Amino acid sequence: MSYDYDLLVIGAGSGGVRAARMAATYGAKVAIIEEFRVGGTCVIRGCVPKKLYVYAARFQDQFDIASSFGWQVDARFDWATLVANKEKEITRLEAAYTANLEKPGVEVIKDRAVVTGPNSVKLVGEGRGLTARYLLVATGARPFIPDVPGAEFGITSNEAFDLPELPHSILIEGGGYVAVEFATIFAGLGVHTTLVYRGDCLLRGFDEDMRRGLEAGLTDRGIRIIYQTTIASMAKPDEDVLVTFSDGVTAPYGAVMFATGRVPNTDGLGLETAGLATDEKGTIAVDAYSQSKVPSIYAVGDVTGRAQLTPVAIREGWYFAETVFNNNPLSVDHGLIPTAVFAEPEIGTVGLTEAEAATHGDIDVYVARFRPMQNTLSTRTERMVLKLITEKDGGRVLGVHILGPSAAEMIQLVAVPMGMGANKADFDRAIALHPSAAEELVTFKGPSYIYRNGTKV
Repeated sequence: MSYDYDLLVIGAGSGGVRAARMAATYGAKVAIIEEFRVGGTCVIRGCVPKKLYVYAARFQDQFDIASSFGWQVDARFDWATLVANKEKEITRLEAAYTANLEKPGVEVIKDRAVVTGPNSVKLVGEGRGLTARYLLVATGARPFIPDVPGAEFGITSNEAFDLPELPHSILIEGGGYVAVEFATIFAGLGVHTTLVYRGDCLLRGFDEDMRRGLEAGLTDRGIRIIYQTTIASMAKPDEDVLVTFSDGVTAPYGAVMFATGRVPNTDGLGLETAGLATDEKGTIAVDAYSQSKVPSIYAVGDVTGRAQLTPVAIREGWYFAETVFNNNPLSVDHGLIPTAVFAEPEIGTVGLTEAEAATHGDIDVYVARFRPMQNTLSTRTERMVLKLITEKDGGRVLGVHILGPSAAEMIQLVAVPMGMGANKADFDRAIALHPSAAEELVTFKGPSYIYRNGTKV
């Protein structure tokens, strides 16, 4: 049977773009269909603009300690300038992504695609159908909005980057990385910021020292944190949004942001017409090679529910192309993924948490806490934390967790030896680079404490 294309990719985010480009490089006839902007969440309204805004927010910390180094600072912030410069940068990146697709011959179609069968889609705008030997779903995820009265008065990360002006105050619901990163951004730009979270500590699933260290750092920056509470309803009687909490308390805020997780973009995609069902969250189940139960349909990225991280989606897209179009079956190892939280303080983590590692056998835990050098001339008391978790008696490194300046940059490099199965002696063999924070990882003389038979000693 002949098809219009060898591959149709639905969604031009990081995973879809990489898959399309690589498949075309291997000689496939490829089209990628995108209804919004090329680049997906990460480039347009996720990782890239988020990191730019985090940079903007961090200037406040630098101004706070500048006088300790002899600087006198009179600074003023202009939100409109930041928004305009962000837009200029993501427009540049979108053009680069598009050019990288077109160079190997990928056809970029700006439309919405709906699946009409195992090998076919319909373009909603144009009204025409297309066929392909393979379909790749790479539609990503979108912010989840709780079903509460007045939710329409709230915003999500999608809108936060382009607010017409900064609110005088903001309430952010959520306790994950999106919530704490945006709390850092808004507080750093001078907005009175409050976090409300249903749990008893932020960043569920992260190492406990990282969670508590972040909590302290956010509080030190004036961010109010309300635990074990949720938003029950919202109203807008005037310019502010009036929030009623689950405990009955009401309070007005200049803006309310939901950072309550993300759900796969599969609604209305038509997958059922191809005999492909999703779970209750809208996730597409795939095997190790990203193939769904319908042999001609694959999926990569957030829509699969495996790991909602851009580099993971890129690797999955690349390996899909290798497997299907280069006769080189490759599967992504999701077991050792470095992660960063670009809050203040910053977190970088890879491997098992202390609690997880303690269930795997006897372990040694090495912890260093100290003031970052840039703060030692000031009155700031915030502590940096570096934690190394190994199998007992200096065995294999199981986890590394860093809280403080440049944590993300450090953890990326730590992930390399960990992926090679490094043990404590391998870390010790490296000569320390002084003065640096990272040198603590290679200068631990003995464990801070140990776990034997599941008990902390």
